[in-house]
Amino acid sequence: MTPFAARIRQMRRERGLTQKEMATALGVSPAYLSALEHGRRSPPNWAMVQKIIGYFNVIWDEADELQHLATLSHPRVVVDTAGLSDKATALANLIARHIGEFNDEELARLECALRDILEGRKGRKS
Repeated sequence: MTPFAARIRQMRRERGLTQKEMATALGVSPAYLSALEHGRRSPPNWAMVQKIIGYFNVIWDEADELQHLATLSHPRVVVDTAGLSDKATALANLIARHIGEFNDEELARLECALRDILEGRKGRKS
């Protein structure tokens, strides 16, 4: 499941809506919506994200969150390490081999560590 999928599923369920009801309102098939909610589809395009935002009648922060989550929700990520160091390729392969073994806490720690490194780089560039 993708971050976007988890959020729209949560929003739909909180409102007591079925996939069929939501799909009909959005003008898509229930099969498409199901695949989107299970992370078996690429993230929706900008127009579909806007339809979903309108459907849930959300504004500001919640709308921004949905748009942001859609950009983070590619279920099949490809990491091209051609031309990078052997360490970059080894890290990409290590993550690819083991990503399914991490629990949510471990994933959060890894994400936090990576964000700390990236934020540290931003501070050095100033």
